[in-house]
Amino acid sequence: MSNARQILIRNGRLIDPANAIDTVTDIYIADKRILAIGEQPEGFVPGRVIDATNKIVCPGLVDLSARLREPGLEHKANIGSETKAAAKGGITTLCFPPDTDPVIDTPAVATLVIRRAQRERNARVLPYGAMTQGLAGEQLSEMVALKRAGCIAVTNAYMPIANTLIERRALEYAATFGIIAVLRPEDRHLRDNGCAHEGPVSSRLGLPAIPEAAETVAVARDIALAEHTGCHVHFRSLSSGTAVRILEQGQQNRLPVTADVAVHQLHLTEMDIEGFDSNCHVQPPLRSLTDRDALRSGLAKGVIGAICSDHQPHEPDAKEAPFPATEPGISGLETLLPLTLKLVDEGVMPLTTAIARLTCGPADIMGLPYGRLNTGASADICIFDPDKHWIVTPQNLISAGHNTPFLGWELTGEVTHTLFEGNIVFERKE
Repeated sequence: MSNARQILIRNGRLIDPANAIDTVTDIYIADKRILAIGEQPEGFVPGRVIDATNKIVCPGLVDLSARLREPGLEHKANIGSETKAAAKGGITTLCFPPDTDPVIDTPAVATLVIRRAQRERNARVLPYGAMTQGLAGEQLSEMVALKRAGCIAVTNAYMPIANTLIERRALEYAATFGIIAVLRPEDRHLRDNGCAHEGPVSSRLGLPAIPEAAETVAVARDIALAEHTGCHVHFRSLSSGTAVRILEQGQQNRLPVTADVAVHQLHLTEMDIEGFDSNCHVQPPLRSLTDRDALRSGLAKGVIGAICSDHQPHEPDAKEAPFPATEPGISGLETLLPLTLKLVDEGVMPLTTAIARLTCGPADIMGLPYGRLNTGASADICIFDPDKHWIVTPQNLISAGHNTPFLGWELTGEVTHTLFEGNIVFERKE
């Protein structure tokens, strides 16, 4: 008798970079877990068969930065709407920055977010705890209590700590208890009130600018503090080639430093803000073509270990003002995979490497057991058609935020099925 909880994924090209697998095979799922790969287990009778012929089967994607806007900013989006968008994008694990309202600086708020996501059952939501109380950069939060409540790391989100002594104390605290510190490297004094990369485009448009040094000075400082404290420092959303070079040197010196990059930084440059396109207002800003190419190179070499969406959904009004007055950020969950596949098409890196930067790469940075298809592991699986062309339009985005500069782009690669803990949470309508 068939079991509805048993699923067979048949004849797909399985790519699991963590286990160096790239082959056409079958996957057998039972009781939320991967029962076997390849040979059918004795007595296995599937309740559902998914034909993955000519499709790629890989681990569910792990996104290291996605703002879901709840609690406090539900006029932009909420955990329900955004975890559904994540499922449509093949993402099964979302790391959630703490700049909500209230800030995730107490176990109570962390527990609220985790339980809310568990009720939705679309994706796994793992919050970051605030490094300082209220993200004010003055009083350290109770990091151990946040870790016990389920926070996988601590961060001050987009409010960099101006006082270097306070940052040192925060990293010492985190290092003592084996907590990862996620830093957005930026010298807020050098940043001033800038909104665009300091270069010819911002000069021509008359926009207040952010020099590359705002990032590179902070990266150098933070790497020095990582060396001094022994804390694992993870840099969020690098944007400059010089920062990549400094990071690589730190890694060569065997320091505990890692980094990710937002996928839009791998495709867009300062030229894209021509015409004051507010959908290209992001933080950190889009930089030069040289910077973009250096980010691509660092990603291919593994200096940058993960690609994230840096998902920030906004209501339409947030982007309808003069460029400097608009809110920064892109809605990026549903374009994360196809924009990464575009890097493969452009010869930046092989397909296996690209999938690694979306699966085991981010999981390993955070010490998570996801992003791999081991027998007995949670059945978090993404199945996508690598040859399917589609055009990004507001109508085919299910995120509450449609603020993306990729509207009108024709992308290749579309998710057909997403499984989270053995349940089909997204299935493309034919």
